[in-house]
Order: sequence, then structure tokens, then C-alpha cells
Amino acid sequence: MPAITPSLWFDNDLEDAIAFYSAIFPNSSLESIERYTDAGPGTPGEVVSATFTLDGQRFIGINGGPAFPFTEAVSFTIACRDQDEVDYYWDRLVAGGQESQCGWLKDRYGLSWQVVPDRLIELTTDSDPAKAAAATKAMLGMRKIVIAELEDAVAAAGV
Repeated sequence: MPAITPSLWFDNDLEDAIAFYSAIFPNSSLESIERYTDAGPGTPGEVVSATFTLDGQRFIGINGGPAFPFTEAVSFTIACRDQDEVDYYWDRLVAGGQESQCGWLKDRYGLSWQVVPDRLIELTTDSDPAKAAAATKAMLGMRKIVIAELEDAVAAAGV
């Protein structure tokens, strides 16, 4: 099967974005970077596109200008083992960005992320409908997901 590589359209800050993401995600690297030459059409030396890896996932990025900004229609999910991982990714990715609901955020480039602890999925898909409902209701009131608050909500519901 061919590999699927997400391609991301940045305004004009691809190089900065790669440095930002590479500082957050382990196993990250810059594979290649292409710059405009004297042949144009952009200013010689400015970044046109790049191929990079974040935690083993390959991406292609382009500096395409402001015509196509990121929207919530596309997001990347980070599955986290525990609250420490949730806090690590949330705090770094939201810096300069914007919190949303239910574990979603937009980073400083407008790219949407879902920072999701494994425990959230366990609780909201529990075979006991009352437990799943209590966890879901708690999640709907959160921005960053806090595992202890999910578990407290389930316990308070008496399930």
C-alpha cells in the first residue's frame, strides 16, 4: 500500500512551524526544504515547501499564502497514555493559540489538534451506559481533558 502523507498549507511561516512542532514531538526531523531561486516566482531564499517528520509521521508543508487557512474540518489527534502526556501536548500546542472544547485546540498557526487521553475513550465507551453518559457529560464541559475530573464525575453519578 502507498503511504498517505498529509500536506499542510501554511501562510508564510512553514519553517517556523516545523521548528515549533519538532520541539514538541519526539522522533522529529526535517527531511528536505525547498527554497525559491533566482528563477522565482518568489523571493530567492524564501521557503517554498518542505518535507518533515513528527513523531514518525511524515508531512509535506507549503508556504502558499493566506488563501487557504486551516479550519476545524481537519484536525490531528494525539492519543495520550495519562494526564502528564495530555498536559505536555496541550500546554505546548496551545501556546500562542486558542483553547476550544472537549480536548480540541488551535495552535498558533491555526491547525486544530485533539489531545485525547486513553482513559476518556475507555470511560465514554464503557459498556455501562450510565458510566459512559456521566463521562461524556463531564467531557462536554471541559476544554483540556482532565482525567481525574472525568473519573470524579463517573463516581458522583454512582455508577
